[in-house]
Amino acid sequence: MESTIRSTLSSGDILRAYFELMKLKIVTLLVFTTVTAMVVATNGIPEIHLLLPTILGGILAAGGASAMNQFLDRDMDARMTRTSRRPIPSGRIAPVNALLFGMALVAWSVLILGIFVNWLAAGLAFVGAIYYVVLYTLILKRNTTLNIVIGGGAGAIPVLVGWAAATGTVTLEAFILFAIVFYWTPPHSWALAILVNKDYAAANVPMMPVARGEQVTRLQILLYSIQLVLITLIPGVSLFFPNVKMLGGLYLVGALILGIGLIYMSARLIQIASKPMARNVYKYSSAYLALLFLIMIVDRLLQV
Repeated sequence: MESTIRSTLSSGDILRAYFELMKLKIVTLLVFTTVTAMVVATNGIPEIHLLLPTILGGILAAGGASAMNQFLDRDMDARMTRTSRRPIPSGRIAPVNALLFGMALVAWSVLILGIFVNWLAAGLAFVGAIYYVVLYTLILKRNTTLNIVIGGGAGAIPVLVGWAAATGTVTLEAFILFAIVFYWTPPHSWALAILVNKDYAAANVPMMPVARGEQVTRLQILLYSIQLVLITLIPGVSLFFPNVKMLGGLYLVGALILGIGLIYMSARLIQIASKPMARNVYKYSSAYLALLFLIMIVDRLLQV
């Protein structure tokens, strides 16, 4: 059946299916955080000979990890309405081809980053891919409600890659950016989990709404949002400590405004326990991270 489906596909259809495996929308956000880390680390626009291979390496690492994730989750994806049309369960790509594709992308990522940037950035990109595929997908996702809490580190590693690419090292400031993405992941992912709770229940995935209930999940979204907002204020300490150079007033104001909005939306989700409200929180949290990191870039460039 699957081979019959693949035989009817055009070369363009097959190419689009491989791009789907990479989840390019998510990859774009991850690479954007990588570039932001480079801008903050270098106090300006990174040199083009470092920027371009870092972006390419980041795309390949994240896309490859996504393809391997879908290979491992193919049985679960087939049982969930939201994911049943992905390339593997829909029969457009053979599972083994998806696995080889993902492994090749990660391998090319490591080579490109190692040769054209530095081996620290390459090693971190590889760790990020293994973190996502092995720790999150294989170990955590199907076995514990902490899957998103701990697994969020995979999506936060790209900022370390960016910092290492720009400076050749990883400092405390890099780990502050890491913490922002790390603490952003649970409320963002749990809002989505509320929307597709029935899918996760059908696939026996112990996401927070399935294992602990939606009421507990909504409270956790609020608590994690408050923690996140407090952490996002840390990069603005340079306003009060002249010897600390990270981000300034524009960023601090922007982080406060965006953070108040996130906390408000999370609180409203407790008051209005509905799918549409969960969708609003999910959409806002998606825009929140992108806007927060955009403000970092603008703030840093204005200080140059």
